[in-house]
Amino acid sequence: MYEAFYNLSTKPFQLSPDPRFFFNSSVHKRAMSYLRYGLSQGEGFIVITGGVGTGKTTLVRNLFSELDQNEVIAAQLVTTKLGPDELLKMISSAFGLPYEGLSKASLLRQFETFLKKSEFQGKRVLLVVDEAQNLPSETVEELRMLSNFQTDKRSLIQSFLLGQEEFRHTIQSPGMEQMRQRIIASCHLAPLDKKETRLYIEHRLKEVGWSSRPVITDIAFELIHNFTKGVPRRINVFCDRLLLYGYLEELFVFKPEVVNIVSKELASEVAVPDEDEAESKLKAEKKAAAKTPTKLVDTEPGSNSPDSATEGQREEKMMDMKKQIQHVEVALESMEKTMLAKIHLLRQTINQLKK
Repeated sequence: MYEAFYNLSTKPFQLSPDPRFFFNSSVHKRAMSYLRYGLSQGEGFIVITGGVGTGKTTLVRNLFSELDQNEVIAAQLVTTKLGPDELLKMISSAFGLPYEGLSKASLLRQFETFLKKSEFQGKRVLLVVDEAQNLPSETVEELRMLSNFQTDKRSLIQSFLLGQEEFRHTIQSPGMEQMRQRIIASCHLAPLDKKETRLYIEHRLKEVGWSSRPVITDIAFELIHNFTKGVPRRINVFCDRLLLYGYLEELFVFKPEVVNIVSKELASEVAVPDEDEAESKLKAEKKAAAKTPTKLVDTEPGSNSPDSATEGQREEKMMDMKKQIQHVEVALESMEKTMLAKIHLLRQTINQLKK
């Protein structure tokens, strides 16, 4: 729709990860350097953490686009709360190995044979585990045990672990000392600042042929950052809607009022308000209630007054809403990554059948 109107070759803010749109922010550049360093070392674990939508999966896609398939055999695993045995089956499937009806011992022997064969062929094996925060501690320990498959020179498998911030707490727990000793580098992906948010938007637009039309004013860029909080996925959603609105209204300049209209539209479509907005609203209601004269009412001994009960209910509802927002975001990211992983696995299977 809006692509033709603005003379763009394709949609610049699609949600699915695409290496072409990879933006080297300061923190993403650092994370990519760690991943490349890990590959050069050929051993140990690299840990990348970050909030929902901060670009962890995009990092992996960008890394995979750089890999030489003649040198590295790579597989990505999107996890749920897998036990150690289930993990081995998922890993076997990701690398195209059979797993149905095999015991844990058989799976381990088969995987060791696969690793040694790959080493003999001069290839390294890389396992990328996404959504690692979902893994129980015993499953993380199973991953560490797999790194014990090694030759006299180096480990036969290397693992990159990607997860949300809570995964950092997992690996910092008392029972993870041996795991921590195997981690050679770690990095946390923070949201983009105002300057990088603007550069991110301009980068994606330029990749599809943007030539400063539509024009986005300086204040409009700042408002976009304020609304999205610098989270790449939120920026993509917002800017996609902004371009659609511009197309429908035939706009070639995006001023602050246009950004405000789009932000209100997006906010109204969500079942619950933004956390900051909700907190501000609650504070305003409390302030107004404090100024309102209190009416005397008859209550039973030990019962709460209507005003305090209403205020307590509001706070309880706000807490529930915040939790719902977080759960929805996590669920959407997990569903998206699971689908991408299945597509990747299907492509691998098709390629094997062609051979």
